[in-house]
Amino acid sequence: MKNKMILLVVAFILVLGAPLHAEEKQRVLGFGGFFFKAEDPAALAQWYEEHLGVTKTPTTYEEEPWKQEGGNTVFGVFRDTTSYFGASEQQWMLNFRVADLDAMVAQLRESGIEVEVDPTEYPNGWFARLADPEGNPIQLWQEKIISSSD
Repeated sequence: MKNKMILLVVAFILVLGAPLHAEEKQRVLGFGGFFFKAEDPAALAQWYEEHLGVTKTPTTYEEEPWKQEGGNTVFGVFRDTTSYFGASEQQWMLNFRVADLDAMVAQLRESGIEVEVDPTEYPNGWFARLADPEGNPIQLWQEKIISSSD
């Protein structure tokens, strides 16, 4: 009983010593857009909409922009000498989350798009690679959902 009382007093002192409303450091909430240059912006935007479901940028305030589903987003910064993106001059690579990698790969291949599936099952899921019509690298990722029973 005496030990419980001492713990309560210590906890009370710690609470009193802490500021009531500690200011939280502000941070970004996520991506609001991804902007890049293209040789033929209209054709490339149409390709992304047709094959990946990423709708084109609205031209009026009445149109809705593409909304992504919530989920993990990795913000990876690589050395400038990496070959992970493909061509050495490539400065970025898109990674899209997908619900069913096999179905997405089949759909893209039916449209004549080359897709390379990584046969490895990683702790965080499965991956495939392709490129858009202008050669920009795209990685597809089916996240491995780990249940609490695993």
